[in-house]
Amino acid sequence: MTLRNASTATLGRFLAVVTGLIFLVGCGSSSGGGGSTPTPVANTVAVEVNSGPTSLSVNMAFADVTICMPGTTNCQTISNVELDTGSSGLRVLSSAVNLTLPTITDSSTNVLQECFQFADASYTWGPVAVADIQLAGETASSVPLQLINAPNTGFAVPSSCLSLGNGVSLNTVAALGGNGILGIGNFPQDCGGNCTSASAQLPSQYFLCPSGVCQVPAVPLADQVWNPVVLFAQDNNGVLLSLPSIPAGGQATVSGTLTFGIGTQTNNALGSAQVYATDAFGNIQTTYPTTNGVSYPGFLDTGSTGFYFLDATTLGPTGIIECSDAPGWYCPSSPVSFTVTNTGTNGTSGPLTFSIGNADTLFGTLANTAFNDLGGDSGTGISTDYADFGMPFFYGKNVFVGILGTTAPSGVSAPFGYYAY
Repeated sequence: MTLRNASTATLGRFLAVVTGLIFLVGCGSSSGGGGSTPTPVANTVAVEVNSGPTSLSVNMAFADVTICMPGTTNCQTISNVELDTGSSGLRVLSSAVNLTLPTITDSSTNVLQECFQFADASYTWGPVAVADIQLAGETASSVPLQLINAPNTGFAVPSSCLSLGNGVSLNTVAALGGNGILGIGNFPQDCGGNCTSASAQLPSQYFLCPSGVCQVPAVPLADQVWNPVVLFAQDNNGVLLSLPSIPAGGQATVSGTLTFGIGTQTNNALGSAQVYATDAFGNIQTTYPTTNGVSYPGFLDTGSTGFYFLDATTLGPTGIIECSDAPGWYCPSSPVSFTVTNTGTNGTSGPLTFSIGNADTLFGTLANTAFNDLGGDSGTGISTDYADFGMPFFYGKNVFVGILGTTAPSGVSAPFGYYAY
């Protein structure tokens, strides 16, 4: 397994076309902005950070997800699905699915395929299927999802998809570290306006493969893989992830909750959390004292296993060095503390303090799967110029992720979505 990233923030975060994304408004968005109050439903599911089905996972939060044949009670609960605030949409390994889900096809019955590449160049490949998705008392009906590595497709991964390089395929449990990925990020779909035109897909993401020759089509929003939260009848404007604090050096497992909706029920109020509005690409701005005021795009991503930020050369004066046996991870001789400033497009600004420990030492504690001080450089995949606040950020916090195009709680102005903590 790759210990750095099992599912990091998607390339679409950086390349999304705003005009396509905001077409969603009115399709499933509601709650939190006034009007009639819906009858409360169970809106919380249990999550746990543990070693997963491979017994090798680190800093991965898992939940159970129930999928059903559309419009029926023929359902299946899939365990060990990774939570990912850095992507949107449900992706499940076909090997974990017992149902024969209908697929999305064109007029010639060619099945819509997807090559979904993450920022570390890893990817999933498989057809787009349709299912009802149940989480707690919430249901999203007829949701397009990706069925990873479905058998009998017979198509090789198109080279035009792998624009970040030929990264690791996540098409098995061993590679993925779980049975699927539940993308609950800022965006309603996983591609949006980029994919409603064939020529605008950069990188190429959706494919039709008549006679085995894969071509990039225009894919309407309705047929793209959707963040299921935004399709709930209520509690559909975002999520709240709550995890307890853990000690330096790690902890064996961590139990928490994922709550749907923001400001829609008594258990998901923003309270004293500061709201950081994101830009059109799902980013806030992060400034380090060591960069003389230069800021970088920042995002909160449970799909990343550590804090990924500046390179070891830039951080050298702080005592940060790379691990000699695992380049990319940081192995300082003693923990190094950083205080950065995060700023939202709404002007909210606040400090964030975190520590980086020795990755070799942390990984040597084999009984632990949760670490709040694991980190490395962001120099893989798309860019070295971003701040990826992965799972260590989430311990000891209530973290809200508001979805673009939905109705935010009263007093929150964030047309492109937001984080709050």
